[in-house]
Amino acid sequence: MSESIRSFVAFDIEDESVLKRFSEAQETLSRAGASLKLVEPRNIHITMRFLGDISSSMVDSIHREMEKVFFTPFEAEIKGLGAFPKPSYPRVVWVGIWRGADQLRSVFNQLEPRLLGLGFKPDPKGFSPHLTIARVRDGRNRAELVKRILELADYEFGTIRIECLRLKKSVLTPRGPIYTTLREVCRR
Repeated sequence: MSESIRSFVAFDIEDESVLKRFSEAQETLSRAGASLKLVEPRNIHITMRFLGDISSSMVDSIHREMEKVFFTPFEAEIKGLGAFPKPSYPRVVWVGIWRGADQLRSVFNQLEPRLLGLGFKPDPKGFSPHLTIARVRDGRNRAELVKRILELADYEFGTIRIECLRLKKSVLTPRGPIYTTLREVCRR
C-alpha cells in the first residue's frame, strides 16, 4: 500500500528581511486581542496549488509536469494586508503580491492543466496571488482586528526573488504543520 502524502506546490519565501517584516505585522495583528492562528514565518509561502493527499507513486509524475512549466527567475513585490472573504469579515489574513503577480498567474495557468491531466480536480478557488500569515479562529475582537488590517493595507514587506517551484509535503502536528520539500524545479 502506498503512503498518503498531504501536499501542495509552492514558492518558498527565503528572504530573512521579508520574514522579519511578516513577524512584525503578525505582532501588530496579535495586539488586537483576536483569536488568531499565526503562520510560522518560516512556513509562509506562495501556494500555487494545494493537491491534498497524493500517493508516493505520484511524486515523480507531478515533478515531471512541474518541469514543463516555463518561467524565468523574477522579482515579486510583497506589499499590503487584506483578508478573505473580505476585510470587514476576516477569516484568513493575507499579504499581497504586487509586481510579479502576472508571472505567478502564468505559472498557475501552465501548471493547472498539467495537474488535471494527472487526474486532479480543478482548483475550486482558482488562483489569487497571496501569502497567508494568519487564520482567524472566531469573531472575538473582530473590529480591532479589522482596524489593524486596514492600518497595514499598504505595509511594504520587500521584494523577493522567485526561482524554485517546489512540491511540498505537509505533516499536520498539534504545534503546526511541518513542511518538507519533496521535489523542486529551479530556474537560475
